[in-house]
Amino acid sequence: MAKEKKAFPLRLDPELHRALENWAADEFRSVNGHIEFLLRDALRKAGRLTSRKEE
Repeated sequence: MAKEKKAFPLRLDPELHRALENWAADEFRSVNGHIEFLLRDALRKAGRLTSRKEE
């Protein structure tokens, strides 16, 4: 069974959102999926996330 995800509102500067949309499209991801990817990568690199459970 898939792990339930936490939903919350996120306010972004329109220019930042446009840049994320373009980058996500280049990577064949949704904006939401790309933000999650970037956050997970940053957490892993900072040593604050050690496993990839149920992605």
